Amino acid sequence: MTRSLFQTLYARLALGLFVLLVVVGGLFTVLSLYSVREYSAAVGHELNRDLASHLVADRNLVTDGQINHSELERLFDLYMSINPSIEIYLLDWDGRILSYSANPASIKRKHVSLEPIHRLLESPDAYPLQGDDPRSHDRRKVFSVTPVPSAENPTGYLYVVLRGEEYDFAESMVHSDRLLQMGGGALAISLFVGLLAGLLFFRLLTRRLSRLTARVEAFEPDTESTGKAGETDVPGDDVDYLAARFDQMAARIAGQLELLKDKDHQRRQLVAQVSHDLRTPLASVQGYLETLGMKQQELSPDERQRFLGVALAETLRLGKLVDELFELAALDARERQPFIEPFMPAELLHDVVQKHRPRAEQANVALTITRVQPAMVLADIAMTERVLDNLIGNAVDHSPMGGEVKLKVALDGDGVAVTVEDMGKGIAEQDLKHVFDPFYQAPDASRSGHAGLGLAIARRMAELQHGSVSVESPPGAGARFRFWLPLADSAKKESTVL
Repeated sequence: MTRSLFQTLYARLALGLFVLLVVVGGLFTVLSLYSVREYSAAVGHELNRDLASHLVADRNLVTDGQINHSELERLFDLYMSINPSIEIYLLDWDGRILSYSANPASIKRKHVSLEPIHRLLESPDAYPLQGDDPRSHDRRKVFSVTPVPSAENPTGYLYVVLRGEEYDFAESMVHSDRLLQMGGGALAISLFVGLLAGLLFFRLLTRRLSRLTARVEAFEPDTESTGKAGETDVPGDDVDYLAARFDQMAARIAGQLELLKDKDHQRRQLVAQVSHDLRTPLASVQGYLETLGMKQQELSPDERQRFLGVALAETLRLGKLVDELFELAALDARERQPFIEPFMPAELLHDVVQKHRPRAEQANVALTITRVQPAMVLADIAMTERVLDNLIGNAVDHSPMGGEVKLKVALDGDGVAVTVEDMGKGIAEQDLKHVFDPFYQAPDASRSGHAGLGLAIARRMAELQHGSVSVESPPGAGARFRFWLPLADSAKKESTVL
């Protein structure tokens, strides 16, 4: 499964860092502009705190204890030219504006609050106070003020706004152009360097996690035991992906533990059954050999020959049982792998029938091929022959004298099914699920010459060839075994798609 870059933890950390830097940069910009404004206000107030009193003293605004209005007009004109950043207002004792140097069209107030004026006159060293701006109904600015004509005989105030209309205009031009360019450039460089440093740091932190995620993605689980767990699309980042994979692994381990318990139980049963099946021929051989040894002189030649024949038959039975056990163990351990090649199952069936015909004739059972559909399958010829041997041999053994074993080869979906049907008593419904278990035999079957491993071997060989073996037993009829193998053409198409 391919995961996009934006699903990784590194990408999400990088995106989070970018958003964080943008937010921090924005807050820094706002706070910096506010701090610069407050700093410039404090500096301007500190430099021009006594400006109003200096103007009164230097420009001779007071003559004989009265305001010299002509000199005040000249002062307005002079400072509008020399220092356009300030605005000068003459207030009466109640704070009403009597005269001013600002543009008359921009004056919005006729009255100025006296509270900040009294506070500044009482505490000249206080933090820069802000008074009403006559050019606005709600704006406040730093100012300088002095009583006129004198502090001893005040009739009004000379009120100087230190950051007037011209100052605001110049400040807005600077802030909107040069300051923003410089501040924006510095902020962009800082954010870019911080982003690069953060990406490098996150890369170092998540490098091992990314490697682990890549190894998990590259791991291909056993699809036979886990299904399509490796194809599950897991939402989220690397941590979510690994958590989901851990859950899958835990479920798989739990399933494998259950399978191991079941295998262990089967192994114990197998050992018990093998012990029983091995003990019977060994005891028989031992008994006949002991009889020959103890009564050799008393037995006639025909009896000795019969005893030796029985002992030899039991040893052959024991050898066949051991061979089947080794074969079943090799199939379970997958030590024996099929050699897959295309061939005609109908031709192989005719050969197997000819091989079993003498035995069937001896048991007075007819072997009949009722239907043949020629088709090519992709399987192992030797394993397929062994499966057919087991199925036909069992059908002959369980058919009554004068019975018939019907064989059929027919197309079935993407494969070919070989059906073997006998005329025996059939299989009880409760025993159907145990037919392919090792050492299973029908309750009324004789154990002479059989170990009950043939059908178990047949199923494992079929599964190794990507086929299957199944059985059904309708009431009142014999058993019908179905051996299915994939078509050669469908197998090629499947491999092409995969």
